[in-house]
Amino acid sequence: MPLKTLKKDTAEALTIEWILYAKNYKLSLDKKLCVGCEICQLACPKEAITLIKQQKTPDGKAQRAKVDISLEKCNFCGICDLLCPFGAIAVTVNSKHVLSVVEKESFPRLIRDIQVDSSKCPPDCIDCEKFCPLNLIKVTCYTPDGKIVKDINSLSVYERSWLRVSLNINVEKCPGCRICELKCPKGAIRVRRIFGGRLVINRDKCPEGCRDCLDVCPITGALYLGEDGKVYVNELFCVYCGACKVVCPVDGAIELVRTHVLHTPVRSGAWNKALERMASTIEMSKELKARSSLKAIESLERRFKYKGVVV
Repeated sequence: MPLKTLKKDTAEALTIEWILYAKNYKLSLDKKLCVGCEICQLACPKEAITLIKQQKTPDGKAQRAKVDISLEKCNFCGICDLLCPFGAIAVTVNSKHVLSVVEKESFPRLIRDIQVDSSKCPPDCIDCEKFCPLNLIKVTCYTPDGKIVKDINSLSVYERSWLRVSLNINVEKCPGCRICELKCPKGAIRVRRIFGGRLVINRDKCPEGCRDCLDVCPITGALYLGEDGKVYVNELFCVYCGACKVVCPVDGAIELVRTHVLHTPVRSGAWNKALERMASTIEMSKELKARSSLKAIESLERRFKYKGVVV
């Protein structure tokens, strides 16, 4: 048992701690990054995370749900840290980013697959930086001798031709909405979405004039208002986080099904249970079948190798 426990909830962050003789366990939630989605709550095996709906602002706009974490239930396993698509949660042990479920190989990491080719970036193009809904991209231009160019317009066409471009993306906080890829005119960025699925809005169930889902969606353009005044889904940009579903005032008005999670290989019952809570049972079945097939292939390879047969 810990010698001391601490919980601090401010406008900027939520922090809980276990202080022991030799170790200090700490979980920090950055509220500026948290979008009030349901991923961490669904994945938590201890049911230590709850989402609390917030009152609307004075001008009638919905607010993202607030995340609360129980100090009594949390065991600092780091699953919420691993699976937060927005990188809003960090678990540390003695100030080091240590995740026990990864060390024990009982949980995978999300694959954040973003490929960047800065050589394709024109020096006067900042479309990816401008359109990123989470402000995770920074485009910087350099002269051949390494000096940063702050005003490209002051340069001649000839001088611009010698510029080098650096495109930096904060990958650990990127949910993979692919807006940068689709807005990039030169194909300098390639993004694989972390969560796949489908989001359906049953507009016949939506209250008249309700825009709650649109108010809280963290990805600009994933939800949009149609000419009929109803909310529609653009699944090119949706990251299937569930923030919209959490604040929806009517059960069944928003249906969200996650069909896959991009993650590193793992063989674990704990991951199976988390996957079942986050995604559909069908998706879990597919993953289990895929693993079973992989085991069969590995078994055959070992067998033929033992007999001296080249596979």
